[in-house]
Amino acid sequence: MIAKIIWLALAYLAGSFPFGLFITKAARGIDPRTAGSRNIGATNVARLCGTKLGVATLLCDALKGFLPVAIAAQMGGGFYASLAALAAVCGHMFPVFLGYKGGKGVATTIGAFLALSPAATAVSGLLCAAAIAATGFVSVGSLLLAANLPVTVWVASGFAMVPVT
Repeated sequence: MIAKIIWLALAYLAGSFPFGLFITKAARGIDPRTAGSRNIGATNVARLCGTKLGVATLLCDALKGFLPVAIAAQMGGGFYASLAALAAVCGHMFPVFLGYKGGKGVATTIGAFLALSPAATAVSGLLCAAAIAATGFVSVGSLLLAANLPVTVWVASGFAMVPVT
Protein backbone atom coordinates (compact mmCIF):
# COMPACT_ATOMS: atom_id res chain seq x y z
CA MET A 1 0.00 0.00 0.00
CA ILE A 2 2.81 2.43 0.87
CA ALA A 3 4.48 1.72 -2.48
CA LYS A 4 1.26 2.65 -4.29
CA ILE A 5 0.92 5.92 -2.39
CA ILE A 6 4.54 6.76 -3.11
CA TRP A 7 3.95 5.93 -6.79
CA LEU A 8 1.01 8.36 -6.93
CA ALA A 9 3.25 11.08 -5.49
CA LEU A 10 5.89 10.22 -8.11
CA ALA A 11 3.23 10.37 -10.85
CA TYR A 12 2.37 13.89 -9.68
CA LEU A 13 6.05 14.87 -9.68
CA ALA A 14 6.52 13.38 -13.17
CA GLY A 15 3.56 15.42 -14.36
CA SER A 16 5.08 18.51 -12.74
CA PHE A 17 8.25 18.38 -14.81
CA PRO A 18 7.97 21.41 -17.17
CA PHE A 19 9.41 20.08 -20.43
CA GLY A 20 8.11 23.06 -22.42
CA LEU A 21 9.94 25.49 -20.16
CA PHE A 22 13.24 23.62 -20.34
CA ILE A 23 13.05 23.02 -24.10
CA THR A 24 12.25 26.67 -24.83
CA LYS A 25 14.92 28.00 -22.48
CA ALA A 26 17.52 25.63 -23.94
CA ALA A 27 16.63 26.41 -27.56
CA ARG A 28 16.00 30.15 -27.42
CA GLY A 29 16.90 31.30 -23.92
CA ILE A 30 13.38 32.57 -23.30
CA ASP A 31 10.72 31.69 -20.78
CA PRO A 32 7.51 30.58 -22.55
CA ARG A 33 5.52 31.89 -19.59
CA THR A 34 6.48 35.42 -20.66
CA ALA A 35 6.21 35.08 -24.46
CA GLY A 36 3.61 34.02 -27.01
CA SER A 37 0.50 32.71 -25.29
CA ARG A 38 2.44 32.58 -21.99
CA ASN A 39 1.87 28.85 -21.67
CA ILE A 40 4.45 26.08 -21.24
CA GLY A 41 2.59 23.72 -23.58
CA ALA A 42 3.52 22.32 -26.97
CA THR A 43 1.53 24.84 -29.02
CA ASN A 44 3.34 27.81 -27.51
CA VAL A 45 6.70 26.05 -27.77
CA ALA A 46 5.98 25.46 -31.47
CA ARG A 47 5.16 29.16 -31.91
CA LEU A 48 8.33 30.25 -30.14
CA CYS A 49 10.83 27.59 -31.26
CA GLY A 50 9.40 25.85 -34.31
CA THR A 51 7.37 22.76 -35.07
CA LYS A 52 10.09 20.22 -34.26
CA LEU A 53 10.52 21.46 -30.70
CA GLY A 54 6.76 21.81 -30.34
CA VAL A 55 6.36 18.15 -31.29
CA ALA A 56 9.20 17.21 -28.92
CA THR A 57 7.35 19.01 -26.11
CA LEU A 58 4.10 17.27 -27.05
CA LEU A 59 5.79 13.86 -26.93
CA CYS A 60 7.58 14.57 -23.64
CA ASP A 61 4.38 15.87 -22.02
CA ALA A 62 2.45 12.83 -23.29
CA LEU A 63 5.16 10.50 -22.01
CA LYS A 64 4.94 11.95 -18.51
CA GLY A 65 1.27 10.93 -18.56
CA PHE A 66 1.81 7.55 -20.20
CA LEU A 67 4.67 6.10 -18.13
CA PRO A 68 3.25 6.58 -14.61
CA VAL A 69 -0.12 5.21 -15.71
CA ALA A 70 1.31 2.18 -17.53
CA ILE A 71 3.43 1.30 -14.50
CA ALA A 72 0.52 1.88 -12.10
CA ALA A 73 -1.66 -0.45 -14.18
CA GLN A 74 0.92 -3.19 -13.64
CA MET A 75 1.11 -2.41 -9.91
CA GLY A 76 -2.57 -2.29 -9.10
CA GLY A 77 -5.03 -2.47 -11.98
CA GLY A 78 -7.39 -0.04 -13.66
CA PHE A 79 -8.60 2.01 -10.71
CA TYR A 80 -5.06 2.60 -9.47
CA ALA A 81 -3.95 3.48 -13.01
CA SER A 82 -6.79 6.02 -13.18
CA LEU A 83 -5.56 7.61 -9.95
CA ALA A 84 -2.05 7.79 -11.41
CA ALA A 85 -3.49 9.48 -14.52
CA LEU A 86 -5.22 12.05 -12.34
CA ALA A 87 -1.99 12.63 -10.38
CA ALA A 88 0.12 13.10 -13.52
CA VAL A 89 -2.37 15.49 -15.16
CA CYS A 90 -2.74 17.47 -11.93
CA GLY A 91 1.05 17.64 -11.77
CA HIS A 92 1.14 19.16 -15.25
CA MET A 93 -1.63 21.65 -14.53
CA PHE A 94 -0.48 22.54 -11.00
CA PRO A 95 3.28 21.84 -10.95
CA VAL A 96 5.06 22.16 -7.64
CA PHE A 97 8.17 23.33 -9.52
CA LEU A 98 6.39 26.35 -11.05
CA GLY A 99 4.36 27.65 -8.13
CA TYR A 100 1.35 25.51 -9.08
CA LYS A 101 0.86 27.41 -12.37
CA GLY A 102 1.22 25.00 -15.27
CA GLY A 103 -0.26 24.05 -18.60
CA LYS A 104 -3.68 22.94 -19.71
CA GLY A 105 -2.89 19.22 -19.47
CA VAL A 106 -3.95 18.19 -22.97
CA ALA A 107 -0.80 16.28 -23.99
CA THR A 108 -0.40 14.70 -20.54
CA THR A 109 -4.04 13.59 -20.65
CA ILE A 110 -3.49 12.07 -24.09
CA GLY A 111 -0.50 10.12 -22.76
CA ALA A 112 -2.40 8.93 -19.70
CA PHE A 113 -5.40 7.81 -21.76
CA LEU A 114 -3.10 6.12 -24.25
CA ALA A 115 -2.03 3.84 -21.39
CA LEU A 116 -5.60 3.40 -20.12
CA SER A 117 -7.42 2.88 -23.44
CA PRO A 118 -5.15 2.90 -26.51
CA ALA A 119 -7.86 2.29 -29.14
CA ALA A 120 -10.17 5.00 -27.81
CA THR A 121 -7.28 7.44 -27.57
CA ALA A 122 -6.26 6.71 -31.16
CA VAL A 123 -9.79 7.40 -32.42
CA SER A 124 -10.06 10.59 -30.37
CA GLY A 125 -6.59 11.65 -31.48
CA LEU A 126 -7.58 11.26 -35.13
CA LEU A 127 -10.71 13.35 -34.57
CA CYS A 128 -8.59 15.99 -32.82
CA ALA A 129 -6.07 16.04 -35.68
CA ALA A 130 -8.89 16.34 -38.22
CA ALA A 131 -10.38 19.28 -36.33
CA ILE A 132 -6.99 21.01 -36.21
CA ALA A 133 -6.44 20.40 -39.93
CA ALA A 134 -9.93 21.65 -40.81
CA THR A 135 -9.88 24.79 -38.67
CA GLY A 136 -6.21 25.59 -38.19
CA PHE A 137 -6.81 26.00 -34.46
CA VAL A 138 -5.22 23.64 -31.94
CA SER A 139 -7.72 24.85 -29.34
CA VAL A 140 -10.64 23.50 -31.42
CA GLY A 141 -8.96 20.09 -31.61
CA SER A 142 -8.25 20.15 -27.87
CA LEU A 143 -11.88 20.97 -27.06
CA LEU A 144 -13.12 18.22 -29.37
CA LEU A 145 -10.69 15.79 -27.75
CA ALA A 146 -11.91 16.73 -24.26
CA ALA A 147 -15.52 16.27 -25.35
CA ASN A 148 -15.18 12.99 -27.23
CA LEU A 149 -12.47 11.11 -25.32
CA PRO A 150 -14.72 10.08 -22.39
CA VAL A 151 -17.45 8.96 -24.81
CA THR A 152 -14.95 7.07 -26.97
CA VAL A 153 -13.52 5.31 -23.90
CA TRP A 154 -17.05 4.41 -22.80
CA VAL A 155 -17.87 2.97 -26.24
CA ALA A 156 -14.53 1.09 -26.35
CA SER A 157 -15.32 -0.44 -22.95
CA GLY A 158 -18.51 -1.95 -24.33
CA PHE A 159 -20.70 0.69 -22.65
CA ALA A 160 -19.60 -0.50 -19.23
CA MET A 161 -21.23 1.31 -16.34
CA VAL A 162 -19.53 1.95 -13.04
CA PRO A 163 -21.98 1.65 -10.16
CA VAL A 164 -22.20 4.68 -7.90
CA THR A 165 -22.79 3.73 -4.29
